[in-house]
Amino acid sequence: GHDMAAAGGEPSTQNVSDELFQNFYTEVKQIEKRDSVLTSKQQIDRLLRPGSSYFNLNPFEVLQIDPDATDDELKKRFRALSILVHPDKNQDDADRAQKAFEAVDKAYKLLLDPEQKKRALDVIHAGKEYVEHMVKEKKKQLKKEGKSQYVEEDDEEMFKQAVYKQTMKLFAELEIKRKEREAKEMHERKRAREEEIEQAEKAKREREWQKNFEETRDGRVDSWRSFQAKGKSKEKKNRSFLKPPKVKMEQRE
Repeated sequence: GHDMAAAGGEPSTQNVSDELFQNFYTEVKQIEKRDSVLTSKQQIDRLLRPGSSYFNLNPFEVLQIDPDATDDELKKRFRALSILVHPDKNQDDADRAQKAFEAVDKAYKLLLDPEQKKRALDVIHAGKEYVEHMVKEKKKQLKKEGKSQYVEEDDEEMFKQAVYKQTMKLFAELEIKRKEREAKEMHERKRAREEEIEQAEKAKREREWQKNFEETRDGRVDSWRSFQAKGKSKEKKNRSFLKPPKVKMEQRE
């Protein structure tokens, strides 16, 4: 970026975008000041607007608070907003108020967890860096083509919008990946559980077969004996008139 400053006498992109970003946040803060006094109904509408399942992935967006806000500011903002959308205060629209309240509560709890807060901040910084990088690449290309190096993101409103869109996209992509991972893990757990049940049923069948086999064994052995005995007695009858049966001889002894 610095070589551009040297060559074209313009300030470097980095400084420009840092300055832009500062302005962007000042502006966002002003908007937030204006929006933070929205009525209960407007806040509920904001938190449940179409696409809110994605908008609300950014906890700072939900609470309308600057990512650099102190814990104290965060607590105050949460209190103010949760009172505004609380179902008790919005009994004519309690169901929607409950959903809005849950979104606010979830965002606040997330930001109280240092690891989750860091993750959200990382996404926000990545969104800003991506836009800055894109602007730099566009300018490089324009310079190569010998054209004016003005891009629409030089307008701070456009820059702000680009960062906002990119940040939302990143939050959404992460959420989609998380859901896919969750679904995959759930599927694997289900499969493991089904296999477990199948194994248990197989073992149960084998135990039952064994038990059944043992219980009926004596009966089978008896019937086999009587079957054999019948066969022998037939043989004896057939032979009896050919030669004297052994039994009588034995009795004689």
